[in-house]
Amino acid sequence: MPVRVMLTLTMQNCGVNHNLSSTGFTLIVCLTLMSCSNGPDQEIIPGNAVEIGAAIDTSVSSTQSVQIDLDNTIENSSSVDSEQVDVVTLVTDALGSEEQSVEAEIAVEQITEEQITEEPVAATIILNNLYDYSNQVIPAYINKDNITGNMIVNDVAVLGRVLFYDAKLSTNNTTACASCHQQALGFSDSAVVSTGVNGDTGRHSMRLINARFSEEARFFWDERASSLEEQVTQPIRDHAEMGFSGLDAAPPFEDLLIKLAATDYYPVLFTNAFGNSVVTESRMQLAMAQFIRSIQSFDSKYDQGRAQALNDAGDFTNFSVLENEGKRLFMQRADFDSVTGQRLAGTGLGCNGCHRAPEFAIDENSRNNGVISVANNVLEIDVSNTRSPSLRNIFDQHGNALGPFMHDGSLQDFKAVLDHYNDISADRNLNRNLDARLSGGNNSNSALGQKLLLTDNERLAITAFMKTLSGQQVFIDPKWSNPFTSDGGLVLSP
Repeated sequence: MPVRVMLTLTMQNCGVNHNLSSTGFTLIVCLTLMSCSNGPDQEIIPGNAVEIGAAIDTSVSSTQSVQIDLDNTIENSSSVDSEQVDVVTLVTDALGSEEQSVEAEIAVEQITEEQITEEPVAATIILNNLYDYSNQVIPAYINKDNITGNMIVNDVAVLGRVLFYDAKLSTNNTTACASCHQQALGFSDSAVVSTGVNGDTGRHSMRLINARFSEEARFFWDERASSLEEQVTQPIRDHAEMGFSGLDAAPPFEDLLIKLAATDYYPVLFTNAFGNSVVTESRMQLAMAQFIRSIQSFDSKYDQGRAQALNDAGDFTNFSVLENEGKRLFMQRADFDSVTGQRLAGTGLGCNGCHRAPEFAIDENSRNNGVISVANNVLEIDVSNTRSPSLRNIFDQHGNALGPFMHDGSLQDFKAVLDHYNDISADRNLNRNLDARLSGGNNSNSALGQKLLLTDNERLAITAFMKTLSGQQVFIDPKWSNPFTSDGGLVLSP
């Protein structure tokens, strides 16, 4: 039968107290060290604890949390004692200090499988030990930034994280921002359109990674929001998406403010962020925008190469021949035959003209890219979509394309994206908003349409390069993860 272990650790002179609930056969010890009053901060270092299954990834400062995983140390039995789980030895070894005095109390009770389901352990946000959103490393070669005054502050960004993941922001408590912008999918959705409380979204969910790093300050595919702050609450107010529209007997947005103020955690989080517990739309906008702008990715193979190079022009030493050829195709302009509109052999593809390195963010003056259909309706035409997310992380950390792509979700994979740009119609009767750089020929008035004539090797090369733009950490970093348990549980700890 599973057991629940309640563990309290006390450390003399260093003020460590942390309760933990664990179910099943694995005990997770969450150890938070405060600054010691009698000396310098301790540092957690791997010690003998590793030999008994502890997992300590890196040395961390005393103000961070360490998770030590003791696999298979709790047997399927009715009792557990400190000999079976040698917590004192574990903590002492982890600290690497013989002088440190550690005491441990372990209380054990049998629990049923039903209790595991009925009594989930809530996630915890430690208010005096927040994730660092405000001092993340930004490479020196990254220059574009659309922050205009709403600088990232940890207390505000963590409030934004909770709001982003909270299904209470929908009328029926089923849909959060993260329902349509999922971390594992590059903060987008695998569905063509996302399902809301009263229907489907009108467009595909745009990726949110590196939303900060762009000269384009407007948001939504059609740029109808003048800033990210303005954008973040519009889905909440949308009748189909999250439902606080005030239409057709749906509650107005003001009801949401009352609803959030009545929770046990938002008064605390708003007070930490803004000095008092008043819940307002403008405060929600500031917090959610900060959290979204904090979602960044600069640990890709491209970043490793770019950090060692003066610019994007030459070959990167860490790239393969195919990846460097793909980079050349992306960066160099495309030249076209003025009669046929076909790309001249040996010239680039001109991608960088609109999706500008090193941020790979959309040029703020870009117009429509030739995709003019409406989601799930190929007969209807919509040429108003001129915004694009960053091209970073369109593949996941395993090299899988995070489609579907475009505002209408019509292109299921990256091959379909290449097919689209390979042959674009310049029929002005259908699309008067087509970006001139996609019109073919060598002038903006061309009606020939873009014909890239991509070869098989060029397709392989540009695909290989695009994969170098994907990092690893953004898909798994807990600072951007869901702080709630499956039943909506959340605990705030001082």
